[in-house]
Amino acid sequence: MPVLNRIASYAEEMKGWRRHLHMHPELAFDCHETAAFIADRLREIGVDEIHTGIAKTGIVALIKGQGDGPTIGLRADMDALPIEEMTGAPHASTVKGKMHACGHDGHVTMLLGAAKYLAETRNFAGTVALIFQPAEEDGGGGQVMVQEGIMDRFGIGQVYGIHNAPNVAFGHFTTTPGPLMASVDTAFVYITGKGGHGATPHECVDPVVAVVGMVQAIQTIIPRNVYALEEAVISVTQIHTGTASNIIPEEAMFCATIRCFKPDVRALLKKRFHEIVEGHATAYGVTARVDYDWGYPATINHEDETDFAAAVARDVVGPDAVDARANREMGSEDFSYMLEARPGAYLFLGTGPGAGLHHAAYDFNDEAAPVGASFFARLVERAQPVG
Repeated sequence: MPVLNRIASYAEEMKGWRRHLHMHPELAFDCHETAAFIADRLREIGVDEIHTGIAKTGIVALIKGQGDGPTIGLRADMDALPIEEMTGAPHASTVKGKMHACGHDGHVTMLLGAAKYLAETRNFAGTVALIFQPAEEDGGGGQVMVQEGIMDRFGIGQVYGIHNAPNVAFGHFTTTPGPLMASVDTAFVYITGKGGHGATPHECVDPVVAVVGMVQAIQTIIPRNVYALEEAVISVTQIHTGTASNIIPEEAMFCATIRCFKPDVRALLKKRFHEIVEGHATAYGVTARVDYDWGYPATINHEDETDFAAAVARDVVGPDAVDARANREMGSEDFSYMLEARPGAYLFLGTGPGAGLHHAAYDFNDEAAPVGASFFARLVERAQPVG
């Protein structure tokens, strides 16, 4: 079955929704205008209930089908990024320094399109819970919505989500059971020595050489402490120190992003990171403080739900356009918290050639919205059939 004809007829309306959202990006939990726009569309669509103010600006809306049955959750994130847009599109961001560079405007549009179809047809049993989540990029809005009890409050039994994938063939779905995306932790290391003149290093305690030693040693953790068949990444992404060519600075700092898939590997990476920093601080005579931010857990798909979602995707785009055993990746997602709370699956939807995610020239491909909406709609109809 291709894109549902009824949803295909919404294509221009969906494009209008998406481009409005793109022009008015908001960050983190401060998605007030975005939430108001979504709530207005949901009222026009005719959903049965709209619950606002969850995780500050999140929304859960309910559509009731025919007769009793379980509740299935469908999630779309809605926050933007602090990036100055460079697309030059007529619908480019009107907010300086903010843009939808990850396609969350497209995710919202796909879910609204599915909602319109499901509210019109009601060709399912039980209830659909439409989850519009803030703060995926920064703040863990998925975790907050779970902590605020949406799964129990609305009786959600399983949950699904989609992320767009630029430079993956248009209309192709990819996913895999088990770990799909990595956990993400961030370490900030602050080093204090004794500054002074660059001509008299013997009178100083140089934090620069300490930073160099620590960074080099940290790069040995994965090849020498992690089993070779376990995927993990440590990337040092910032080093800051010094003000002039003839001054040994008093302080230095660096930070790193740390990613893997398994809790025991995650704990090992943290342990070794601390040990290396502390040991090198002693060796170089500096003091060091590590602020280790324990971030999103790995996004782990449930096997049965992943196989089911892949089967639905094949209905929509054909068997040759679905890879249900795709490679996992080192990016992260706070949908992980929802998959910890309930069984479900997360999938990527290819949107064809274009700038990559988090790039200032990125723009969501509007032609993909009816594909994602059709997937969500068919997922509900197959998971909770009438009769």
